[in-house]
Amino acid sequence: MNNAAHEAHIVAKALPYLRRYSGATIVVKYGGHAMEGRLANEFGRDIALLKQVGINPVVVHGGGPQINAMLKRLDIESNFVNGLRVTDAAMVEVVEMVLAGQVNKQVAGLINKAGALAVGISGKDGGLIRARKLTRTMKDPDSNIEKVLDLGHVGEPVFVDTRVIHALTGAGLIPVIAPVGTGEDGETYNINADTVAGAVAGALNAQRLVMLTDVAGVLDKSKTLLPDLSTTQVHELIADGTISGGMIPKVETCLEAVAQGVRGATILDGTVPHALLLELFTEGGIGTMIHK
Repeated sequence: MNNAAHEAHIVAKALPYLRRYSGATIVVKYGGHAMEGRLANEFGRDIALLKQVGINPVVVHGGGPQINAMLKRLDIESNFVNGLRVTDAAMVEVVEMVLAGQVNKQVAGLINKAGALAVGISGKDGGLIRARKLTRTMKDPDSNIEKVLDLGHVGEPVFVDTRVIHALTGAGLIPVIAPVGTGEDGETYNINADTVAGAVAGALNAQRLVMLTDVAGVLDKSKTLLPDLSTTQVHELIADGTISGGMIPKVETCLEAVAQGVRGATILDGTVPHALLLELFTEGGIGTMIHK
């Protein structure tokens, strides 16, 4: 009886948050270790639950480890520049095969198994993501002259056509999006999943962007989680070095999403069981939310 009462109390406390997000669009970036084992099944159930209670989840997934595994099997060597995979014509075929094929259908399958209806698509389907070649520069350590890096088929979103997403959500389906886009001449681009999630959230004017990662969120210099940050505070933390390294592109994605109208963008640890539900349905959440 005590256990039943405790469970009822938990459900009752979630009611205000269920009302808050009823009918809302929430974009979830899914990647990292949250894609492994028991956590993967829990993720599928959590997304199905969001749909069941009247929320419209849209999932964007990564797949770096799966790509690495396939490249190793095919004996293809990967090169990285500033954390970005150099993707030639042969490699982009493998990347698309893994992301839009293997991983995409696995993620959709997890949600379907949990009782919801998910459809796996890539950014190439329905002209969803129009992309352009991503360019990066770096200084030559000897001459100090900046040179342009050729990353091959690595792209960035130029435009997100939301019609295919609205068609799916309007039919009661959950879109699961692989981060692959199409260029002006029909070429395929591999795009960072965080970047795609932010662009999709902005284009949909989503209420929330939730980025499941392998870190708790933004930490201060004493390694304490900062649960709530304004865009002004984020810029200050970047300037003083508190936010650095791989966290910078993640918060930049959040900043861009918020600038496009997303009310809150959160970075949180996807390896915490039911992290998504804890973030949305508890006071304060468990990650770092960035807002205006």
